[in-house]
Amino acid sequence: MTRACFVLVFALCVHASPKANAAELKVAVASNFLNTMHQLVRQYHLESSDIIKIISGSSGKHYAQIRHGAPYDLFFSANQAWPELLEQQAVAVAESRFTYARGQLVMWSPSLQDIDTETLNINKIARLAIANPKLAPYGRAAQEFLTAVGQWQNWQQRLVRGENINQTLQFVVTGNVELGLIAASQLPQLTGGTSWLVPADLYAPINQQAVILRDSVAVRDFLAFVRSTEAIAIIKHNGYKTP
Repeated sequence: MTRACFVLVFALCVHASPKANAAELKVAVASNFLNTMHQLVRQYHLESSDIIKIISGSSGKHYAQIRHGAPYDLFFSANQAWPELLEQQAVAVAESRFTYARGQLVMWSPSLQDIDTETLNINKIARLAIANPKLAPYGRAAQEFLTAVGQWQNWQQRLVRGENINQTLQFVVTGNVELGLIAASQLPQLTGGTSWLVPADLYAPINQQAVILRDSVAVRDFLAFVRSTEAIAIIKHNGYKTP
């Protein structure tokens, strides 16, 4: 091999090595955190060549998939119950569970004004969208709120349940439903409309927790970034409280 060819081959190998050595992580993410996770991954890619594949859905469905062997490396749930169960069942890495964000519930409408608990007494509102309480932590929070204000039974025949919080929002955005209980983190995606922050004492805290499913150096590096000051600022900017 001539010296020129050797230099060319060496240069190509050096150029290709970051991608060749990059790890690939599969991260299951609760629907409410999807937009924020995309922002975190974009920022992380400024300093790492590791590939982060995001799989979004309801936390309940992710839990079921993980229990059936879905090959995820990390699980960012919308609550603490599912990660805690995975840890107890020895499916998750022991003592890897932590709270990465605290969610907030809001009532939002594209057309109504002056929203508060009294809005729920307006008979002309045909339907209210919430996430499915059996699958989505924000749906459970919505049920707790409606129960706390004595409205859960009143709305049973008029509830539209989304599989996850993103589908719930779409029911309202498209105009098919007049009012919805959604995540505060979704508000930056919206233009117009009226929102009301549901008092935090009317539902159990939404402690969103993450847990490691398959440990590796790449997993630890990504989690170190998620817990960094830079990442926490992004999470707060998207409508979450942080620990």
